[in-house]
Amino acid sequence: MGTSFGIVWNPTKVDSGVLQDALDAALQATLGAEDPAPDAHWFETTPDDPGQEATARALAAGCSLIIAVGGDGTVRAVAEQLGESSKPGEPAGSGAELGIVPLGTGNLLARNLQIPLGNPQAAFERALTREAAPLDLGTVEVTRADGSRTRADFVVMLGFGIDAQMIVETNDELKAKAGWLAYVESLGRAAASTDVVDFSLFIDGGEAMPERAHTLLIANCGTLPGGFSLLPDAVPDDGELDLLVLRADGLAAWLDTMRNMVWDNGVKRIIRQMASDTPSAESSNSASHLRARSVRVELPMPLMLEIDGEELGEATAFEVSVDTVLRVR
Repeated sequence: MGTSFGIVWNPTKVDSGVLQDALDAALQATLGAEDPAPDAHWFETTPDDPGQEATARALAAGCSLIIAVGGDGTVRAVAEQLGESSKPGEPAGSGAELGIVPLGTGNLLARNLQIPLGNPQAAFERALTREAAPLDLGTVEVTRADGSRTRADFVVMLGFGIDAQMIVETNDELKAKAGWLAYVESLGRAAASTDVVDFSLFIDGGEAMPERAHTLLIANCGTLPGGFSLLPDAVPDDGELDLLVLRADGLAAWLDTMRNMVWDNGVKRIIRQMASDTPSAESSNSASHLRARSVRVELPMPLMLEIDGEELGEATAFEVSVDTVLRVR
């Protein structure tokens, strides 16, 4: 690896001194007696800067590898800034590389990339020694109710409906104690407070597709905490987005959704893979799987969006695409 790397770390949930001491010990154990030792630069996030500015400082310091130490928000902020430093459409390998030491609740990207959880030393070792692989960076342009527009990047998924409402409903204290299981606790309230809405869906610049659903997910990765694959076709480096449209409204429709997830895209998919088949995700009346390179959504009212496990605010429309490829270890 290069002689200089940056560590963008989030100390907000525990005492910063204790955390940095533990992280530094894990880092030193990883480096061992390497001579000369790589030059590590530490950059702390703040409530006003979840990681973009810290990453910019790391890049300005000449770091060729940026290791995001924290939760999904920190990882997304670092990836977003790395995307800003790369030109759209450039091939994988341009710009600084991304490493991850997961310390958050969901750790969505880390789970999808099979980065060690709960073991900072193993995660550091992977980040410092593994050959980098391509990672798609998704971009969303959001239109607010007042007509203003904002932009954000994501590495896992975004959408509206149950997932966004689940984040709103999750108790922060329970989240700190129980980790990702706190999301499960809020799932019932989220489902009860999410309404079916009519909206327009545009795929790859095509004509409007009228939809009626309560949840839309647009994803680069599909595995959730607990190992559940919500979007089984999602691949983080294929240049495409995977969509899941959930329409269940009533007991029968929800049973159809569960059958589609557990049987069609679970057990049956595994059986087909064991037979050397390469199945695609199956849709049903209540759950549709789609693929696209770009997506536009027009909503009838402002709805809350989530992005990589965090609130993005309400939107009346949004456009999603994959324009940049990062390098991740």
